[in-house]
Amino acid sequence: MKIKPLFDKVVVEGLKAEEKTKSGLYLTSASQEKPAECVVVAVGPGGTVDEKEIKMQVKVGDKVLLAKYSGTEVKVDDKEYTIIRQSDILAIVE
Repeated sequence: MKIKPLFDKVVVEGLKAEEKTKSGLYLTSASQEKPAECVVVAVGPGGTVDEKEIKMQVKVGDKVLLAKYSGTEVKVDDKEYTIIRQSDILAIVE
Protein backbone atom coordinates (compact mmCIF):
# COMPACT_ATOMS: atom_id res chain seq x y z
CA MET A 1 0.00 0.00 0.00
CA LYS A 2 1.18 3.53 -0.72
CA ILE A 3 0.41 6.73 1.20
CA LYS A 4 -0.44 9.84 -0.83
CA PRO A 5 -0.79 12.93 1.39
CA LEU A 6 -3.25 15.71 0.60
CA PHE A 7 -2.83 19.50 0.62
CA ASP A 8 0.09 20.64 2.83
CA LYS A 9 0.68 17.26 4.49
CA VAL A 10 4.02 15.43 4.50
CA VAL A 11 4.66 11.76 5.31
CA VAL A 12 7.93 11.11 7.16
CA GLU A 13 9.67 8.02 8.44
CA GLY A 14 11.67 8.37 11.62
CA LEU A 15 15.34 7.50 11.57
CA LYS A 16 16.44 4.82 13.98
CA ALA A 17 16.36 6.02 17.60
CA GLU A 18 19.58 6.00 19.57
CA GLU A 19 19.98 2.71 21.43
CA LYS A 20 23.06 3.78 23.36
CA THR A 21 23.90 6.98 25.21
CA LYS A 22 27.13 8.89 24.61
CA SER A 23 28.54 7.38 27.80
CA GLY A 24 27.86 3.84 26.50
CA LEU A 25 24.68 2.90 28.41
CA TYR A 26 22.09 0.93 26.44
CA LEU A 27 18.52 2.27 26.46
CA THR A 28 15.40 0.13 26.56
CA SER A 29 12.90 0.74 23.77
CA ALA A 30 10.49 2.33 26.26
CA SER A 31 13.04 4.98 27.28
CA GLN A 32 14.11 5.89 23.75
CA GLU A 33 12.80 9.24 22.57
CA LYS A 34 10.84 9.64 19.37
CA PRO A 35 13.39 10.62 16.72
CA ALA A 36 13.34 14.29 15.81
CA GLU A 37 15.23 13.65 12.57
CA CYS A 38 13.14 12.00 9.85
CA VAL A 39 13.22 11.30 6.14
CA VAL A 40 10.44 12.62 3.88
CA VAL A 41 8.65 9.71 2.18
CA ALA A 42 5.80 11.55 0.42
CA VAL A 43 4.73 15.17 -0.07
CA GLY A 44 1.28 16.60 -0.74
CA PRO A 45 0.65 18.92 -3.69
CA GLY A 46 0.25 22.09 -1.63
CA GLY A 47 -2.42 24.46 -2.93
CA THR A 48 -4.89 26.59 -1.01
CA VAL A 49 -5.27 25.76 2.69
CA ASP A 50 -7.40 28.00 4.94
CA GLU A 51 -7.54 30.60 2.13
CA LYS A 52 -3.73 30.81 1.97
CA GLU A 53 -1.59 29.61 -0.94
CA ILE A 54 0.85 26.93 0.28
CA LYS A 55 3.99 26.12 -1.72
CA MET A 56 5.72 22.92 -0.68
CA GLN A 57 9.32 23.51 0.47
CA VAL A 58 10.35 19.89 1.05
CA LYS A 59 10.75 16.99 -1.36
CA VAL A 60 10.96 13.21 -1.05
CA GLY A 61 14.31 12.15 0.39
CA ASP A 62 14.94 15.32 2.43
CA LYS A 63 16.09 14.82 6.02
CA VAL A 64 14.06 17.09 8.29
CA LEU A 65 13.79 18.00 11.97
CA LEU A 66 10.36 17.85 13.58
CA ALA A 67 8.82 19.29 16.70
CA LYS A 68 8.88 16.63 19.44
CA TYR A 69 5.18 15.71 19.61
CA SER A 70 3.94 16.77 16.18
CA GLY A 71 1.95 14.78 13.67
CA THR A 72 -0.17 11.65 13.59
CA GLU A 73 1.50 8.26 13.70
CA VAL A 74 0.23 5.58 11.31
CA LYS A 75 1.32 2.03 10.55
CA VAL A 76 1.21 0.76 6.95
CA ASP A 77 2.59 -2.63 5.90
CA ASP A 78 4.36 -3.04 9.27
CA LYS A 79 6.23 0.28 8.87
CA GLU A 80 5.57 3.29 11.09
CA TYR A 81 5.13 6.72 9.52
CA THR A 82 4.16 10.16 10.81
CA ILE A 83 1.87 12.46 8.85
CA ILE A 84 2.49 16.14 9.59
CA ARG A 85 1.73 19.57 8.20
CA GLN A 86 4.62 21.18 6.40
CA SER A 87 4.52 23.99 8.99
CA ASP A 88 5.46 21.44 11.72
CA ILE A 89 8.85 20.89 10.07
CA LEU A 90 11.47 22.91 11.91
CA ALA A 91 14.36 22.59 9.43
CA ILE A 92 15.84 20.66 6.53
CA VAL A 93 19.11 18.92 7.44
CA GLU A 94 21.77 19.34 4.75
